Amino acid sequence: MSIDHSRDPKPVDQDVLDGQSAYHKRALAFYDLMVHRGSAPFFWRCPPRNFLQMYDTCVGAEHVEIGVGTGYLLDHCRFPVPDPRITLVDLNPATLDFTAKRLAKYRTTQVVANALEPLPLPKGAHDSVALSFLLHCIPGSLREKGVVLAHAAEAVRPGGVVFGSTVLSSGVPVSRAGRWLMNNLNAKGVFHNDQDSLGDLREQLDKHFAGHELVVRGSVGLFRARTAAQ
Repeated sequence: MSIDHSRDPKPVDQDVLDGQSAYHKRALAFYDLMVHRGSAPFFWRCPPRNFLQMYDTCVGAEHVEIGVGTGYLLDHCRFPVPDPRITLVDLNPATLDFTAKRLAKYRTTQVVANALEPLPLPKGAHDSVALSFLLHCIPGSLREKGVVLAHAAEAVRPGGVVFGSTVLSSGVPVSRAGRWLMNNLNAKGVFHNDQDSLGDLREQLDKHFAGHELVVRGSVGLFRARTAAQ
């Protein structure tokens, strides 16, 4: 495990800080239960197997995880090689430390960075980048935070894959319980997805990638996109 301190992040807007502040050390201990066994299947109507299947079919030998959570999916997915190189990117040092310890069996590098800014990563050097349950935590509309997809695209090789998931507020079915939780999380500043629509997500994927697949499971948009091959 190594930590990259080569570039200090720029000052971060308070709304961005609020979106990641809920992921402190104590909360991370319960994150898997609350999200993968709780809100995802019961409020967003997207069972955990959907996320894991996407990782199993998309993750590469040189992988970047932006917005690392607890590393649950990286810990459970099947890599194409026994010794993948994983770069963990997050604004929150607590989530980076938690995930790196969980993934101690792999070679990991921790990078403190704001996904809204150009990433301090070598361009075109990775096989895959994942953005799992990240976009709905970032302030602004998807047309504004689509820049995160552009930054992810820069990190992968020609023909590389960027994949992920996000909870959407329109253009998808949202249950009464899901709408209640979504409104609650937006009011607390944990979510910023009250403007996030399926159509805007599709538009941003079209804008930043040569091709993509986008499917809906409950209130969640799951996507895999590829950069142009040389």
